[in-house]
Amino acid sequence: MVNVNAKGDRRERELVNLLDENGFAVMRAPASGAATDRELPDVLAGDAESFYAIEAKSSGGDPIYLTGEEVEALVYFSRNFGAKPRIAVRFDREDWYFFHPGDLHVTDGGNYRVKKETALADGTDFAELVGDSQKVTLDEVAVETPDDEQLDVLRAVESGALSAEDAAEML
Repeated sequence: MVNVNAKGDRRERELVNLLDENGFAVMRAPASGAATDRELPDVLAGDAESFYAIEAKSSGGDPIYLTGEEVEALVYFSRNFGAKPRIAVRFDREDWYFFHPGDLHVTDGGNYRVKKETALADGTDFAELVGDSQKVTLDEVAVETPDDEQLDVLRAVESGALSAEDAAEML
């Protein structure tokens, strides 16, 4: 008999291993809610600073959908357990991306959707989740306007009166 959940199970184990390799105490809830009447997250992970309850979804296509009940159960469990709820998504040939449930698109039917382009543009990547980096958007990067002295140096380079190397030293 073919296990229709084999790919999802493999992806969940992959996520558990990544978290473990990055210093998290981590466990996968076997069969999630199927083994019990209670809805459980797919993965629990903590590293003494952050504690997550994670619902993991993967797809070869686009987009990924979650039912309203799945997301509500995750939020309920997280609140009672003291964890941060996260939706982890992985598209084929891409990395894992993470979302707070409140940041997901809600469909007219009350379900939740994550498109691949949304994951890549707006999702928290794995390095940011585990604290190895911090996402900075272009809007957050302040572009300094050159002062008059800097403009004079740039004009000198433009006119050929100053080499780029000399200008770099001056600036």
